[in-house]
Amino acid sequence: MKKYFFLLLISSVLHLPVSFAQRSGYWQQRAEYVMDIDFDVNKHQFKGKQKLTYYNNSPDVLDRVFYHLYFNAFQPGSMMDVRSRTIMDPDPRVRDRIAQLKEDEIGYHKILSLKQNGKPVKYEVVGTVLEVELAEPIAPGKKAVFEMEFESQVPVQIRRSGRNNREGIDYSMTQWYPKMAEYDEQGWHAHPYIGREFYGVWGSFDVTIHIDKNYVVAATGVLQNPQEVGHGYENKNKPLKRPQGDKLHWHFKAENVHDFAWAADPDYQHTTAQVPGGPLLRFFYQAEANQSGNWDKLPQYMVEAFQIMNREFGQYPYPEFSFVQGGDGGMEYPMLTLIVGNGSLDRLVGVATHEFIHNWYYGILGTNEALYPWMDEGFTSFAEDYVFNKIMGINSPNPFKSSYNGYFRLVQFGLQEPLSTHADHYNTNMAYSIASYSMGSIFLRQLSYIIGEEAFRKGMLDYFNTWKFKHPTPTDFIRIMEKASGLELDWYKEYWIYTTKHIDYAIDKVVSKGNKTEVTLRRVKEMPMPIDLHVTLNSGEEHIFHIPLQIMRGAKKGTGKNYHVEADWGWVYPTYTFELPFSTGDIRQIVIDPEEYMADIDRSNNTYPADSSLDARGK
Repeated sequence: MKKYFFLLLISSVLHLPVSFAQRSGYWQQRAEYVMDIDFDVNKHQFKGKQKLTYYNNSPDVLDRVFYHLYFNAFQPGSMMDVRSRTIMDPDPRVRDRIAQLKEDEIGYHKILSLKQNGKPVKYEVVGTVLEVELAEPIAPGKKAVFEMEFESQVPVQIRRSGRNNREGIDYSMTQWYPKMAEYDEQGWHAHPYIGREFYGVWGSFDVTIHIDKNYVVAATGVLQNPQEVGHGYENKNKPLKRPQGDKLHWHFKAENVHDFAWAADPDYQHTTAQVPGGPLLRFFYQAEANQSGNWDKLPQYMVEAFQIMNREFGQYPYPEFSFVQGGDGGMEYPMLTLIVGNGSLDRLVGVATHEFIHNWYYGILGTNEALYPWMDEGFTSFAEDYVFNKIMGINSPNPFKSSYNGYFRLVQFGLQEPLSTHADHYNTNMAYSIASYSMGSIFLRQLSYIIGEEAFRKGMLDYFNTWKFKHPTPTDFIRIMEKASGLELDWYKEYWIYTTKHIDYAIDKVVSKGNKTEVTLRRVKEMPMPIDLHVTLNSGEEHIFHIPLQIMRGAKKGTGKNYHVEADWGWVYPTYTFELPFSTGDIRQIVIDPEEYMADIDRSNNTYPADSSLDARGK
């Protein structure tokens, strides 16, 4: 106990992460923002003062730093503009819209001054990145205080950020401030903003926004002055004490987050719901979006969804979460998500479910979305399908089917690229989307097949509890799953993430051997997998014959007398032959993986007797 409190004290003083179960030598930077924002709703511009205390917890001396200036992407000729117009399959939300922006419609950040520890620094704006030459190096274990003054213009809403979106929301303020780039064991991640997602420094935000008093503001964090603001935040049993003048002063604080977002509109309705044993949920929407009553129904679904996530994927650690109508679809931020406001109940619940679950896989497990978007979008999609299936009462035995179908289409079109591709550098939007969402989800679904449901559920909770408030990598995740299952899994990560090799297994031969049956299986494509062979007898009795891969150094656990573990299959051998303890005449059907956990690209060869009704993808 004394050692624990000593380490905790040292961590608090030096702002270092306490790490007991992470890999040895793990470290991460910390950034503490204090910002004061004066907003002009007539010009769609704001002036900002930012004080950033930056802690260098790395073993390296830093002689420069980088900031992201995301609003600069919304200017004709920017990298986002050019990429959106030249990629094979442009995003329909963007296309050539940036190229058509007028001077009063573009976005920008203008840096007026920047000091390090009171000394002016040299800096250069390069597109969406601010390159800063430090006045003095930041040594390991030391900190620096950066003070910045800047002016910004909010662009017409095109992608995530902006004003006056198609649903009539005035301001979706995301990627809206000069943000320190992340520095980790791979160095700086000062990527230009061309439309993909984000990676941020863990820390805290203390943000005050001065805006016209008729506006309702939703934001990351917890409002510190509700009785001065009102608009649904106040304690109804206490008097409001709004300041004189035309503006309200919204003061938010957030701890242990890596970004800060907000939205503002004069027509927002603001309601709340409490998750038992969890956060207070806030809902911000325009009355027009609730004509069918869907926003009145949304809270009950989200309360249940939060309870499922807390129970099965890890406890949400913050006191509040906000669902906000805004943006161009759905986009996640710490403690807040922007979602579409209109449409059917299924659509509203679906996008809300996906986006709030991102607060587990992005918000709390802060993976680098540029390098590992599948750990963000894919893990979120997996949990979304699982939760949506429950809260909507669908109860499908395979709620992940759409992810598999998306992957099969990608393979069919010949556009697949490795999941290890940097998010900005996929050749097509289709390849990026299906890789990140569908293949990331399949990665988890197949993993549950490989190691078993019990080990998988344990591993997912261990992953969350071990790596929350940190930056896990694919190797960190796999190591957690290896410990949960007792199996070696590096082969699975290498094949699914770093190659475009496919899974295809076949029942090659079934030969009668008197009162036994000899079965030969064939690995048709390159990617090896353990095999669950289901055998149904004429009596209706079912047996599972599990064939582990030799490189797993073990087998997943099964239960019951009808679960049989066979000898290992060495991955270099194209075929595998073994005997079933039944006569061929007693067998009704033999099927490889009837639950369709494996992303087998040709299921027409998975069944004996052959099932001619299956097409090449088994659908």
